[in-house]
Amino acid sequence: MQTQFTEDQLRDPGLHRANDILRACVHCGFCTATCPTYQVLGDELDSPRGRIYLIKDMLEQGRPADAKTVQHVDRCLSCLSCMSTCPSGVHYMHLVDLAREYIEETYQRPLSDRALRWLLARILPYPNRFRVAILGAWMARPFSRLLPGKLRALVEFAPPSLPPVSRNDDAQVFPAIGTRKQRIALMTGCAQKALNTDINDATIRILRRHGCEVVVAKGAGCCGALTHHMGKTGESHATAARNIHAWMAEIKGEGLDAIVVNTSGCGTTVKDYGHMFRSDALADDAATVAALTRDISEVLVGLDLPQGGAEPMQVTYHAACSLQHGQQIKTHPKTLLQRAGYQVREPADSHLCCGSAGTYNLLQPEIAGKLKARKQKTIAATRPEVIAAGNIGCMMQIGAGADVPVVHTVELLDWATGGPKPPALSRLG
Repeated sequence: MQTQFTEDQLRDPGLHRANDILRACVHCGFCTATCPTYQVLGDELDSPRGRIYLIKDMLEQGRPADAKTVQHVDRCLSCLSCMSTCPSGVHYMHLVDLAREYIEETYQRPLSDRALRWLLARILPYPNRFRVAILGAWMARPFSRLLPGKLRALVEFAPPSLPPVSRNDDAQVFPAIGTRKQRIALMTGCAQKALNTDINDATIRILRRHGCEVVVAKGAGCCGALTHHMGKTGESHATAARNIHAWMAEIKGEGLDAIVVNTSGCGTTVKDYGHMFRSDALADDAATVAALTRDISEVLVGLDLPQGGAEPMQVTYHAACSLQHGQQIKTHPKTLLQRAGYQVREPADSHLCCGSAGTYNLLQPEIAGKLKARKQKTIAATRPEVIAAGNIGCMMQIGAGADVPVVHTVELLDWATGGPKPPALSRLG
């Protein structure tokens, strides 16, 4: 694609990166075949190719974002399926992130939209605030039908119950059981600590049993993805910087073999810290952290896990977009489940998004609802006894109204290799 940025514009690192990405696009349209929003809405401007044209025009002209561009960029899930499909290697993720930052700086959203985004940015990355907000949602649920669409989605998103706070999420060191083979920092996350404490507990158990010392670093918290994808760059970078400082203290101290993330949406962002901070004083440290970051499946596939210990069970594996497209990890979770002895299937539309996408199901509830209904239908067609996924957002999205339990992949692997039965399964008897 030809671009017409001026020399002055190209001195800006963001526009320089946008120019490189845009020039890689050859207009082929392969991305439209795998774009969930294009399939739902049928509008070219709600495909990656259409959004690229809108973003190109906005950035080249240097004009404030307009309502039309904002509408179509907002509808993007950032599922990154287009990046798996694109034969030209167009790095759409960096382009749409830049567009969102530009929109945040130049566009005045309606007051209700600004208020909702402000609320999400102040609640979701903070587990204690999130818990309080969920209590508020329970109180509002009897009146949810009277609320506007997005507020109703916010109330209905709240789970029916909350787990007790897990002290395993506090800053501490869990020694390896037996000989220490690796020293690993675990990112405990933010929303996950409020919604489902079983995931981190299972992660710590399985790593310790297989020779890993697990460190929960003091000062580490939210990865910054939630605010990053809303274009709130200052907030997201401040959050990410705290993680970088926390993990670098461990790296410079006793050292780390890996930084493990068990929420794939977070993992995709942390692995991109090097790019996010490329023009910052933290550039070198950010690149070091990004290079050490691993999804939990990447670490477990390299450990000598016992095989064949699982109870016979039909598991339908849901591949989170952030894992299969964002991190290009497509086989590890399935391989691990199969080695453990589970019977593994995938839905027919395994490459397509469930509609969760961070805050998307709260900001675009109508589209997210259609994607959720489709995903639940294709999963149900596999007749699962349990659904496994590697991302808390997907688990919440698919699990709402599902007929079978949804658990994290690591919970099933922990169970099959000597850990307890996942609580979500135990509750079924």
